[in-house]
Amino acid sequence: MFQIGVLLVGGPAHLPADQRVQRVTTINETFKLPIGGGYEHFQHQGECTQIDGEEFPVLRWVMRTAIAE
Repeated sequence: MFQIGVLLVGGPAHLPADQRVQRVTTINETFKLPIGGGYEHFQHQGECTQIDGEEFPVLRWVMRTAIAE
């Protein structure tokens, strides 16, 4: 399956820098990153950025939810 490199912006300050670049299958749906008993939700709002000459869609943090038990 084709994956797109994205940059995660915003969210918790403790989110490690090495987790800010992720691979997703679509930018048209909310991306949920599991961290510490919850999910950080990120959405694409049309913005892109360049990293080492490669274009990455920017996914901005929109909310956090708890993992259901």
